[in-house]
Amino acid sequence: MQEIKIEIPVPTGDPIVVGTGQPLLLIGGPCALESEEIARTVAEKMQEICNRLGISYIFKASFDKANRTSLSSYRGPGLEKGLMILASIRESMQLPVISDVHDASQVKAAAEVLDIIQIPAFLCRQTDLLTEAARTGKVVNVKKGQFVSPWDMKNVVDKLRGVGGRKIMLVERGASFGYNNLVVDMRSLPIMRSLGCPVVFDATHSVQLPGGAGGSSGGQREFIEPLARAATAAGIDGLFMEIHPDPRKALCDGANSIALDDVEEVLKRIIKIRTALA
Repeated sequence: MQEIKIEIPVPTGDPIVVGTGQPLLLIGGPCALESEEIARTVAEKMQEICNRLGISYIFKASFDKANRTSLSSYRGPGLEKGLMILASIRESMQLPVISDVHDASQVKAAAEVLDIIQIPAFLCRQTDLLTEAARTGKVVNVKKGQFVSPWDMKNVVDKLRGVGGRKIMLVERGASFGYNNLVVDMRSLPIMRSLGCPVVFDATHSVQLPGGAGGSSGGQREFIEPLARAATAAGIDGLFMEIHPDPRKALCDGANSIALDDVEEVLKRIIKIRTALA
């Protein structure tokens, strides 16, 4: 496996190192911020679990999901309130946070709070958004579009590096397979890693059925763990999961979220696979 490492600054203490020979990174939290109470419940429990299991953890939640299926779908609290919640969690728990930006105008404000700026899959080719994020000097986490081949992510990486971006992570989250369905090509993991970036597998969005519920997306939660296991065996640096206390009541992507109470046992099995490969 190619030697790849990047450092993610944390609020205090030593940075998180992601890459070759490093502990697994988990990026996890609710799809969209619903309330500070729910966000903090997930963050506190996941921080405790990851500390106990010896893996790195970054809390994630979107302040605004601008790409929801319908106009009536819940998007989140918005930029200002959402960043306030993320800043509160970051400061009180000394926990790094990540969220996605959908427009270049959001990047400056987001960079004042976030430790990692995420580029959504649908926007991974948007040059102005990519370059604005890279110029902040923050770690940029780019989700591979459902319509983009893994080798074409080189163009995305080149855009980021072309304006000075050096801390880049790439995320596999499934590719369009006909209508309302995704499939994961495990070849994409080593192909994207060959671009010199740590690779993260989004185990929950990869089981999404885009628009599959008519006015919203569906999902096949039962396949989260099998795909996460397969990706771990193929070689990844990090795992991305939508995590909610009660996915049935989640306001966004509940059908492809994992229940908070189920995460620890799944991670234990993932770690066994990763340990066997070491």
